[in-house]
Amino acid sequence: MVTESPQEAAGRARAVLNDLDLVLPTVDALYRDLHANPELSGAEGRTAGVIAERYAGAGLAVTPGVGGHGVVGVLANGAGPVVAVRADFDALPIAEDTGLPYASTAVATRADGTTVPVMHACGHDLHTASLVGAAQLLGARRELWSGTLVLIAQPAEESMQGAKAMLAEGLFRGDGRFPRPDVVLAQHCATTRAGMVHHRPGLAYSACRNFRITIHGSGAHGAAPHWSVDPIVLAAQTIVMLQTVVSREIDPDEMTVLTVGSVHAGTRPNIIPAEAVLEVTLRGTSEAVMDQLQAAMERIVRGVAEAGQAARPPDIELLEQTLAVRNDADVTTRVRAVHAGLFPAEDMLDLPWPNKGSEDFAYYGEPGDGRYYPGPAIPVSMWFYGSTAAQLWDAASGDLRERIARMPGQHTPYYAPDRLPTLRRGVETLVGAALAFLPAPLPTQEAPA
Repeated sequence: MVTESPQEAAGRARAVLNDLDLVLPTVDALYRDLHANPELSGAEGRTAGVIAERYAGAGLAVTPGVGGHGVVGVLANGAGPVVAVRADFDALPIAEDTGLPYASTAVATRADGTTVPVMHACGHDLHTASLVGAAQLLGARRELWSGTLVLIAQPAEESMQGAKAMLAEGLFRGDGRFPRPDVVLAQHCATTRAGMVHHRPGLAYSACRNFRITIHGSGAHGAAPHWSVDPIVLAAQTIVMLQTVVSREIDPDEMTVLTVGSVHAGTRPNIIPAEAVLEVTLRGTSEAVMDQLQAAMERIVRGVAEAGQAARPPDIELLEQTLAVRNDADVTTRVRAVHAGLFPAEDMLDLPWPNKGSEDFAYYGEPGDGRYYPGPAIPVSMWFYGSTAAQLWDAASGDLRERIARMPGQHTPYYAPDRLPTLRRGVETLVGAALAFLPAPLPTQEAPA
């Protein structure tokens, strides 16, 4: 039970953050190292090793290899609540085009044998460097708080596998390996101005399901199309028909997306191939809506194939999925109140809409029905903080949506955060949020004479 006011928690956070200028150079060096050496989901061995080393240096009890390359650091500091803070650290198959002196030139070989460029285009390097910085500061000022801090460095967020994998290995089971948290906190960088901090109770991120669809045709010479069942034509018809799902089958008040993001077929202009492969992402606000989207997609995919006399029914494979992130209202309100005590009013901007992106952070707050952890659901909250240079943001016109759309976006080759202001604010928000739930130590009572 939290009895301290948010203002008092913010006061302790300011005291902890007094040493931020001393720590920031090492946080910055870590960020530049992670940015220059990104690793894809499931292949983050080097990154995990760097994090484990930094955790140990901050005085945490370190457990590597949790759910793959996950790293858990525990800082026990007397009686009190258990507060978990999570950051992710995998990168994306994108060729960086920022021109930064520490830009990534990394390449990686994926499981299918293809070689791809790799880039931190979603800010996971920011998240991780800020988490390590917060750990250093909180570890150095233990006299200002009590309880247990659990720092979760999570791999494989982009593939939506990391959270489930770590939970499957008992992360929140409370069986002695790790303490069960009372609250789980996280943050994600945004493309708003560096320094801004955004909160949103309730729905914060969409649910997501990603599919691979293989359409089976019958190949032939390009000069004899009548001898074929052309899977490219079937794929094109399927793509066009799929565009009607959101516009004609889903309630317009629902926030939904159906995107065909990948199309692969053929090797030569004069060869009609035997198959075409589509990759599709679905986004929605609830599992009921996601089921509706999936059912419509499957009906169209199979119907077009049957009408086109496909060689056999298409294969529809669910590759990845995550639930919607729903921030606990009470936790979010308290985190926001502490942040408001730390930052100028002009930096505090509540989000008026949920993010259409998706985050596997959702699984940390799932009800404990035996799938992920026993007992009641653990309250969670994820907030957002800006990363765009102030001069770029201030030069843009329009409302919030229009400005965001004009910024160099995440998941693109051009995402280049304003490094030092963003890292500073990232550490500050984490320290403030953690101390919102880690109380001041009880005063020591002297024994009677």
